Amino acid sequence: MTRRGWLLFAAMCVIWGIPYLLIRVAVRELAPETLVFARTSIAALLLLPVAVARGELLPVLRRPLPLLVFAAVEIALPWVLLSHAETDVSSSLAGLLIAAVPLVATVIARTTGDRERLGLTSTLGLLVGLVGVGAIVGLDVGGTSGPALAELGLVAVGYAVGPILLARYLNGLPALGVIALSLGLSALVYAPVSAFRMPSELPAGRVLASVAALAVVCTAIAFLLFFALIAEIGPVRATVITYVNPAVAALLGVTILDESFTVGMGVGFVLVLLGSVLATRPGGARSAEPEPLLIASETGP
Repeated sequence: MTRRGWLLFAAMCVIWGIPYLLIRVAVRELAPETLVFARTSIAALLLLPVAVARGELLPVLRRPLPLLVFAAVEIALPWVLLSHAETDVSSSLAGLLIAAVPLVATVIARTTGDRERLGLTSTLGLLVGLVGVGAIVGLDVGGTSGPALAELGLVAVGYAVGPILLARYLNGLPALGVIALSLGLSALVYAPVSAFRMPSELPAGRVLASVAALAVVCTAIAFLLFFALIAEIGPVRATVITYVNPAVAALLGVTILDESFTVGMGVGFVLVLLGSVLATRPGGARSAEPEPLLIASETGP
């Protein structure tokens, strides 16, 4: 890998590891819907002109229905659910549980278009990953919000289904055009909702800074860097950042927000990563169209 490739890789590992922390800070004073509207609208305003300049919008607009479904499943619904969940659970826990997305994607792939028999390695990977998720949450979930855990589960499902939709119905379309329009559509949906949920007072500076960082750095700049990373090192190696982001999220949550981090969470995270690698390795459960999947699975938290 070139020096530029390593720099882009390191940048993406950090950039898509910090949203959990920023969301946790922002939802202390902003409604989840307001936060999602602010993030998507600002990012869309930054990315849409770039997509227009590159001529990447018109091809995507020719497939409006798949685009609408993808925007809902991959951005609009998961981002508001994640934001709402983080009003009750720590950013560390949220980040670590989202690491289970590859496991969910494997199950979905096996029960939809991929009819190949689930091999021993893939089965073992799913079981190991399931044990890991249990360790992260903890055997005693009395102190953990049940609804928040359910919301995080739905987020994982959305992040897993989105790539499948992209591969099957939006395959071959310009990536930036798909993402820019999806962000713009999500902003339009949440505009009327957030209008009624605006805070009565100007949020604190740290909240405004978190929103700005989420929109500009973790969304708009992140996608441009991510597409550059794909061009530099290829789509397969670029997916490795998926396994680093949750660790960054947990580290930031513990060091900056003083969140608790148990041995079970650490062991569980390792098991989830191991299970994901085993479940998705070549020869096991296959994902549809790896390159398009990459774009959707990396839309960031």
